Amino acid sequence: MNLVRRSARRPGRAAAEAAALLTAAVVAFPLYWMVLSAFKPAGEIESDEPRPWTLAPTLDSFRRVFGQQEFGRYFLNSVVVAVAVVIASALIAFLAATAVTRFRFRLRTTLLIMFLVAQMVPVEALTIPLFFMMRDFGQLNTLWSLILPHIAFSLPFAIWMLRGFVKGVPEALEEAAYIDGASRARFLRQILFPLVLPGLVATSVFSFISTWNDFLFAKSFIISDISQSTLPMALLVFYKPDDPDWGGVMAASTVMTIPVLVFFVLVQRRLVSGLGGAVKD
Repeated sequence: MNLVRRSARRPGRAAAEAAALLTAAVVAFPLYWMVLSAFKPAGEIESDEPRPWTLAPTLDSFRRVFGQQEFGRYFLNSVVVAVAVVIASALIAFLAATAVTRFRFRLRTTLLIMFLVAQMVPVEALTIPLFFMMRDFGQLNTLWSLILPHIAFSLPFAIWMLRGFVKGVPEALEEAAYIDGASRARFLRQILFPLVLPGLVATSVFSFISTWNDFLFAKSFIISDISQSTLPMALLVFYKPDDPDWGGVMAASTVMTIPVLVFFVLVQRRLVSGLGGAVKD
């Protein structure tokens, strides 16, 4: 009987695995084409008969990318902005999620609803108001004009996600810590923080990716001071309307992707457990 059931399940399982492999191939193909184009010589990239392989790989595109005088500066700016956003948004979201979960105060529900509404507003609709705000505060052409908006847009999602993790920590554990003489700050630092760390990692991944790949804010708020530009702006160096350097664009995009992959690999285990905890909640 069990053998019959297993046999009946095999076609469905095989179909699910085939669908998963097909989906993975469709998702991965643009990345493969990007890396392939970065190693192709210029003649093959601009050929009328594109091929999904190359017999003459070259590093010329990467040499042009790293040969740009400001490329290292762009990379450093991206690292500073991404790290600042990840650390600040994680810390603020952790404290805010603890507050809206553990404490009862007026307009608490309204505040949570406002977090949801903030996620529904398109970023493009707020770019112009943010531009005038940064101008009035004198922050245009500075990295703060990129850090502050990304922190603001990262917080609603991070607070909602961490709220489930904080809620999953029994209040009895907090009461036991207070009975043992632990202060609220010590409870947050030594007990609650390690328990919600998987959730913090999951939200940090989304904050890092959205900040690292941002082009809209970098293009809108960094107007004249090129030294404050980030890596996405480096793509414009190779894209010229009359004669675009597609090899340089693909090589720069490949270099931009490497830190994201490294960051994802480093936090992969905690990310999976964090997303699993969020779904369970």
